[in-house]
Amino acid sequence: MAVRYVAIGDSFTEGVGDELPDCRPRGWADLVAQGWANGTGEAIRYANLAIRGRLAWPVVDGQLEAALALKPTHLSFNGGGNDMLRPRADMERIADAFSHVLRRCDEEGVTLILLSGANPSAGLPLAPLIQRRGDELSAAVLARIRDRPDVVRALNWPDRTLATPPFWSPDRLHMNARGHHRVAARVLEALGVPVDPAWWDLPLAPAPHLRRGAYYRAHVLPWVKRRLTRTSSGDGRTAKFADWVDVAPSDGT
Repeated sequence: MAVRYVAIGDSFTEGVGDELPDCRPRGWADLVAQGWANGTGEAIRYANLAIRGRLAWPVVDGQLEAALALKPTHLSFNGGGNDMLRPRADMERIADAFSHVLRRCDEEGVTLILLSGANPSAGLPLAPLIQRRGDELSAAVLARIRDRPDVVRALNWPDRTLATPPFWSPDRLHMNARGHHRVAARVLEALGVPVDPAWWDLPLAPAPHLRRGAYYRAHVLPWVKRRLTRTSSGDGRTAKFADWVDVAPSDGT
């Protein structure tokens, strides 16, 4: 059976931080699709419904059924990163979203690829709070799938190397191309698909370091403004691949 892979999620899955020369986000899910085709030598079908800024349950409510309507063989899901930055985040409620996605995948006969996000806490304000919430969410989600070896796991939160600055974009919240390649390598490994070993630690030129004041002006204050105005970075955006695209094997990415 030909692979039909659909991804749902937020900016992590949309690929923010790994922009192509034309400014379109690529990201780990696009890389997985290409790496899957390369590793098996067969074309796959790929869709990506992720939209930046979405909380976990809005991802589920707005993307899951549309993704399942495509009749995929595999569906990847990650969410909760944006929730963790909110004052009253409920980790068990977020974990319920993962349980719901798994139940619907079971009902539709779809293999779930479950990811935890990379850990950005070292570079962000309120680092101890983000670390604690991420640990709590990881534990809550893993408890829901403890007896489900059929769920494909790509756990990035515990990856200490991925948490270091060379894998992050200047906003310190989204991974750069190097980080997205490392996540893609982990997903492909979990799927049992051969992957280019260089993806685990892709050499990239270091990103410019912003001084504290410049960082807050460029990235923190706009985020605060969106919270105060109850807007989202994803407002007005649509999925980059709302329907199937065919991904053929290539010599590289």
